[in-house]
Amino acid sequence: MQALASLSFLPVLALLREILAELAVPAAAPLPPLSRPRWLRRLPHAVVCLAALGVGLAAMDELTSSYRLGFPLGTGSGFVLGAAIVLALWRPVPAWWLSLGTTVVAAVVARAHTEWVIPAPGPDWPWSTSAMLAQAFVLFLLALRLPTRVAVGALALTGLVTYVLQGLAGGPAYRSTGMLGGPSYSPTGTLAVVVFTAVVLLGTALRGRREARTQLVEQASLTAEERARRTLLEERSRIARELHDVVAHHMSVISIQAQVAPHLVENPTQELKENLEGIRQNALEALTELRRVLGVLRSENPDDPYGLGAGAGAAPDAPQPTLDRLDALVENTRAAGLDVTTEITGEQLPLAPGVELSAYRIIQEALSNALRHAPGSAVEVELWHFPRGLQVRVVNSRPERPAPPSPGAGHGLLGMRERVAMLGGTLVTSETSCGGFAVAAFLPRNGIAPPDGAAPAHDAARTDDTIAGPPGEETP
Repeated sequence: MQALASLSFLPVLALLREILAELAVPAAAPLPPLSRPRWLRRLPHAVVCLAALGVGLAAMDELTSSYRLGFPLGTGSGFVLGAAIVLALWRPVPAWWLSLGTTVVAAVVARAHTEWVIPAPGPDWPWSTSAMLAQAFVLFLLALRLPTRVAVGALALTGLVTYVLQGLAGGPAYRSTGMLGGPSYSPTGTLAVVVFTAVVLLGTALRGRREARTQLVEQASLTAEERARRTLLEERSRIARELHDVVAHHMSVISIQAQVAPHLVENPTQELKENLEGIRQNALEALTELRRVLGVLRSENPDDPYGLGAGAGAAPDAPQPTLDRLDALVENTRAAGLDVTTEITGEQLPLAPGVELSAYRIIQEALSNALRHAPGSAVEVELWHFPRGLQVRVVNSRPERPAPPSPGAGHGLLGMRERVAMLGGTLVTSETSCGGFAVAAFLPRNGIAPPDGAAPAHDAARTDDTIAGPPGEETP
């Protein structure tokens, strides 16, 4: 039983050892300035310094006159108590030791004066009023900056020292004027412990509240970053799936052409047949691998309340849309309640399949956003064909009525940027001078950035709502 009892005290002893070790280390724990307003950042430090000045001056007077410590010791003790409050702003543990030690020295020296010729009821002892205030400030700042176990340990040691001074050693005796006996001092041990407990509880509660708020902000930041990262990955996966669908189409064409080619040649050689068969097999293997990747990338279509397919488009196995289907997209948007006009300018040269797909998706997403956020507005869809690429511009006017709450994910612009970046193009989005919104993108014709790295000079934020073409080219 004794062995079990000793084992049960081991965790308590370990905790006490840890607390004493932390109280023995003069670790820095500075009080941070206020975050706002900026011109009051150092207000807490200024208030504490003023309080330290007042407590220090009061302690000098009280210890010199009431405790009769004399000028050097009384003045020095009062100065040390004020300095301990200031020190607690940066190093609360050394400040606590300094305040407690100064109070003990003053109380012991005052007790040595066995005869005090003073009026009853005598001075406050062992904690003078100024010493109690200094220790309360220091304990509050300590509990505000350090873990709860350290604050409780400092409070417990303060209470233990108070008990030893007042309860075990006893207070000073005195001979009052004209009579003997009577109370030798005004005991302040119990009051001091109550005050110290209250300030430690207050400091611990404020510290816990601050830590909880900090953790909440950090968690919200991590959640927002994770949501943005997940959205980015989902958008990239969706775009990669569509572009892979285009590649899969070409691989299928290669396979069919390689299979048909021997029949188009009279008396083909065996070597030609073998080479064409190898091309066909490689195309089939690549197509199989692409379909396997697509099976991983494909996901369910998001909600599309306007029937525009602004999420992942049609069903996963449907052909990817091109600009040939732009008229159908515009008609669907008109049917949903928007006034849409289209304008196509320039010679329509062939575009890379990925460029056509991305241009269609950008227009699709811009129209869907106009339906969600600008009901009743007029929308202009412009396609400008240049020798170097295609410029897409979708501008909607000011909405006629407030937009209803939209359940969408709200990441359409992110998808546009990802598409344009993958093709080496540029994208500009901005509000217009009339209260509408403009989306402008330039896509290189072959889906590769210009070799000179020059970016098209788009400026959707201009007040005249015009956008220039690529450098060196005149707008059609």
